[in-house]
Amino acid sequence: MGLIYSDFSTLPDLFNKVFTHYKGQPDKFPLARKVNGKYEPISYDSLREDVSDLAAFLKDKGIEPGDRVAILSENRPGWYLADMAILSIGAIDVPLYPSLPPNQIEYILKDSGSKVIIVSNMLQLGKIISVWQDLPELDSIIVMNRLEEPEEGVIELSEAKKRGKKILAETPDFVSYQMIKPDDIATIIYTSGTTGVPKGVMLTHRNICENIKSCSTIIRLDESDRSLSFLPLSHAYERTGGYYLLFACGAAIYLAESIETVSLNIAEAKPTIIFTVPRLFDRIRTNILKQIANESPVKQKIFNWACSTGMQYHKSSEKGKISPTLTLQHKVAEKLVYHKISQKFGGSLRFFVSGGAALPQKVGEFFQGLGITILEGFGLTETSPVTNVNRPENVKFGTVGPVVNNVEISIASDGEILFRGPSIMKGYWNDEAATKEVIYDGWFHTGDIGELDEDGYLRITDRKKHIIVTSGGKNIAPLPIEHLIAESPYVDQVMVVGEKRPFLTALIVPNYNELKNYAEENDISSASGSELLKDKQINKLFENLLRTVSRQLATHEKVRKFLLIPEQFSIENGQLTPTLKLKRRAISSKFEKEINSLYKAMVYNTE
Repeated sequence: MGLIYSDFSTLPDLFNKVFTHYKGQPDKFPLARKVNGKYEPISYDSLREDVSDLAAFLKDKGIEPGDRVAILSENRPGWYLADMAILSIGAIDVPLYPSLPPNQIEYILKDSGSKVIIVSNMLQLGKIISVWQDLPELDSIIVMNRLEEPEEGVIELSEAKKRGKKILAETPDFVSYQMIKPDDIATIIYTSGTTGVPKGVMLTHRNICENIKSCSTIIRLDESDRSLSFLPLSHAYERTGGYYLLFACGAAIYLAESIETVSLNIAEAKPTIIFTVPRLFDRIRTNILKQIANESPVKQKIFNWACSTGMQYHKSSEKGKISPTLTLQHKVAEKLVYHKISQKFGGSLRFFVSGGAALPQKVGEFFQGLGITILEGFGLTETSPVTNVNRPENVKFGTVGPVVNNVEISIASDGEILFRGPSIMKGYWNDEAATKEVIYDGWFHTGDIGELDEDGYLRITDRKKHIIVTSGGKNIAPLPIEHLIAESPYVDQVMVVGEKRPFLTALIVPNYNELKNYAEENDISSASGSELLKDKQINKLFENLLRTVSRQLATHEKVRKFLLIPEQFSIENGQLTPTLKLKRRAISSKFEKEINSLYKAMVYNTE
């Protein structure tokens, strides 16, 4: 079936059409959340009423079209409600990661000029109150949870809805979305820049609506579909794919309780589609292999045979030649292995969609061998975000698939990937210079290097810019983190690594003069430099340094492990350029073994 309506041109237009379609149908619902240990649905009518009430309150507070209203919350029904209400009055929403520290929140609220912020709980409220005196434009705060004690300028969401309901009872047509135009800005999403100062990506209603329409022709969804949502809604990928696309097709979104409960919630929600990042597959694969290792040798042999059979079957089906013997073997493997694996994911899963970071080819093939399809895609916040995705009927691991409808791709002479089309951002908020750096000659320049195969499938081969993309899909600028670490007198040089990894680590060249002074003052007897680096007290010194630095960083930016390097990075050893810039690839390659050991030694943490 796909989209319920395909003629929407703004997000409030889409919301209104879907709400009208399901009016008076209590058995249909867009959202379900855990209440007292079981999933409870929220009906379309109930959500629509809440959206209208909150929209009326915001408008009465003086929020006008084009004003910015921020959202600082974990995934919960209030996030969807806040987003819909803000957009319904023509305001622009500014989503913030709940893991951000107060100083970064302050920068974004100040840069965007947000007038109101909607926060989830007392923890997030505390962050805002701590910086409120430096935010002259921030007028008030709405809190989704109950307030522990009254606070001037702070109102509970339930009270805001009550006031909105009263306004609508007196003036039913108080809220109207008719004045909103497709080229109006819908949202400003802040993303890491190479300098570390976040840039606000301006996405219009047209940008996002066109992307929803493009994705709907590839990932066919209808009201029989259900998803489990756990990626942050402040990320463009979850917002367009895991929220707007599903809502537009009448699918139900089940909210995971937390990242830790995903495997339990999958079994309960029985999703047909899951939008996720490669790191989840690493975890699932590790768990499956760990369980198999504890089974009898016979069961291990059956599992390995089923994996191999599955891979052969898919390779043969791509060529259109599956032998009767292989077909029979595949059916046997289905009964013995694939069916049991499928039950772990609720038994209804059609496919995973993977984005946000590169999916290792062997991981994709492993899951396909077990009868689970992963559709890897690609995109950037600046492209609303989806530009490419593998097709269910023709998955090529190691590629991110062909472009979606309405997106044109070009590979520049230096290999840089360029895009153009109606889903390309309007530009960066308050930063015309940065906009001109990436949008010129009619094309958006991604900063990524890639190549197209004979079928138009894109393979990303390198990154032009130094942004680190973790396996959790977080974009991190290493330079500002390196600058913070290098402020210590005990650090001479530092390089942060974490590309396609679950967390960041730092390679640190110590300042030996300062380190020797520290050793003398603390009665550390190690004489030579290399011996000093093995000393427990010295390692504790650097652990404390990184802990102090981490307080100024978002959760996903924290450096969790470090490696002390005995020799300076230099031009002579090929680790610095002639202009004394770090040759990141050369350094990573030189210390690859040690870096791998750091990650193996630490159990994956959630970012």
